[in-house]
Amino acid sequence: MPDESDAGDTPGPLVPLDTIPPWLRSLAADVDAVTSAVENRGGDRTRFLAALKPGRRAAAVLIAMTGGFGEDATPPADAAVLLTQRASTLRNHAGQVAFPGGARDPGDDYPIGTALREATEETGLIAEDVTPVARLRSFPVPPSGFDVVPVLAWSPEATPVRVVDTAETARVTRVPLADLLDPAHRFQVQRSVMGGRVYRGPAFAVDGMLVWGFTGGLLAALFDAGGWTRPWDADDIRDLNDELTKAGQR
Repeated sequence: MPDESDAGDTPGPLVPLDTIPPWLRSLAADVDAVTSAVENRGGDRTRFLAALKPGRRAAAVLIAMTGGFGEDATPPADAAVLLTQRASTLRNHAGQVAFPGGARDPGDDYPIGTALREATEETGLIAEDVTPVARLRSFPVPPSGFDVVPVLAWSPEATPVRVVDTAETARVTRVPLADLLDPAHRFQVQRSVMGGRVYRGPAFAVDGMLVWGFTGGLLAALFDAGGWTRPWDADDIRDLNDELTKAGQR
């Protein structure tokens, strides 16, 4: 793993592009494409509203991709991403599916060190087994009050991961990118209050889980920016509460 003592201070690649798989190079080389993909779906409004509320806490998540080096910009058959599912007994965000990550701690080499530390604490991932390849721009997450920096990482093989603390995490899994990219597993979810829409965003139904919100939106943006997205029915809009109930996440 590269020396990170002064890496990650600004968005962009963290390693020479020829050292990472061709299918990840466009994401690492142009992190602004991910930001644009988020904002094109209305994420610019979230950023604007969050700017009106100062005092957001710094946080980071690890987008840990695994898969062979490959020969082109298409993810190989074994490509996967590491996701966690929060315990159903938690008071906040129970059952939510997310990238491993959390708040910056004093002494962290932020954001890379934060993302790696949290991934280790949540999933047992060994930091030395992955290579951070790019730091993305930060994204506000108003419901939690965090300003989150995603760190894209890669390893050629899917090393063992596990649930470390059952009080916090119900599940740790590597989800094949092929399943997430399958149009049959994609739709949008919407939440309405008194007849007015308060949320709509991309979602994925994979392996018995509903992936939505910040995680679902960021995955969709990564797929768009990487040129991996397959045509799917964006007019398939489902009630968020119904889908959460169906997945057993509420």
